[in-house]
Amino acid sequence: MRLKDGMKRKELVFWFVVVILVLYVSWRVIQPFVSALFFGMVLAYVFYPLHRRMKARVGNGPSAAVLTVTMVLLGLAFMGFTLLSSLNIVKSFYHDLGGILNWLTTLNLPHSIQSFFLNFRQQLMPRVSGYASSITFSVPMYILQLIIFISTFYYSLLYSDSMGRSILRMVPREQKGIVEEILSGADKTMNALVRAWLLLNVAKGFLMTLGYIIFGVSNIYTAIVAGLLTFLFSFVPLLEGWMLWVAAAIYLFESGSLLAALGISIYGAVLVSPLPDYTIRPMLVAKDADLDETLVFVGMTGGTLALGLKGLLLGPVVLSLGLVLLREWKNMQKRRASAGRALEQ
Repeated sequence: MRLKDGMKRKELVFWFVVVILVLYVSWRVIQPFVSALFFGMVLAYVFYPLHRRMKARVGNGPSAAVLTVTMVLLGLAFMGFTLLSSLNIVKSFYHDLGGILNWLTTLNLPHSIQSFFLNFRQQLMPRVSGYASSITFSVPMYILQLIIFISTFYYSLLYSDSMGRSILRMVPREQKGIVEEILSGADKTMNALVRAWLLLNVAKGFLMTLGYIIFGVSNIYTAIVAGLLTFLFSFVPLLEGWMLWVAAAIYLFESGSLLAALGISIYGAVLVSPLPDYTIRPMLVAKDADLDETLVFVGMTGGTLALGLKGLLLGPVVLSLGLVLLREWKNMQKRRASAGRALEQ
């Protein structure tokens, strides 16, 4: 008996080591592509309602293929437009920043401060060139990430209906209730996040366009371009919409419109970025997902700091799942207490 027990323990240890090793190697393999996989699944989640309607008419496979091709074409068009517009904005921003640095060096400032500005101006262009070179050498990796992203998007749509059933089949029958509650909570929170993200970014783009017109930064066409770029940049936490109002403030300052520069700075910070990201967005998500605003704020902020853009979505979802598990644990404690009292009686 002891020999058999010893053999079973060795077998369990062996399989435990094998599983851990396989999981570790698998994680190392997919780690460089986690962002592409994650955002491919998130975008498929966004397009799923449309896919559900289309597949009823044309079938599951053709619907997924059509949406994937459409998404790729739209993405390429937006990418080209954003790249051309961004180059002009960055060029203008660099020129205006250089003008400000030149102006600061002409002031009668202490020697240490003047030296700081001179060194900063001398190092600015090499740093920009180095950053551009690093991006150029990273193009093959970007292409590979794009291929994985598109494949993830397509297959997530193609197997969207079977994913949930596959997860539930792997769960023991007595635990299916809590798993269904977890999946439902994650779906509700993710839906609220995506909706709030899109609505707020559209509002940011509109407000930036309006700000460019109100403060006389540019004509209507350029203001519309600035609004569209604000919408696109708002999906990237490090960029956001502040780049556009900062560039506008620098342009107005260089033009001698100090009050207008101050006005668009306050307007942009309060209505575009960053204030709405930490006030309006958590409120919208908390309302739709039936969560506490503080919990959403902590999840979005902490998730972004820990995981980057992925954390903006994952943070609130993980915390909401934690609440579901906490409620289930409390229910289990209540059931155990009730069972204990019943046995005592």
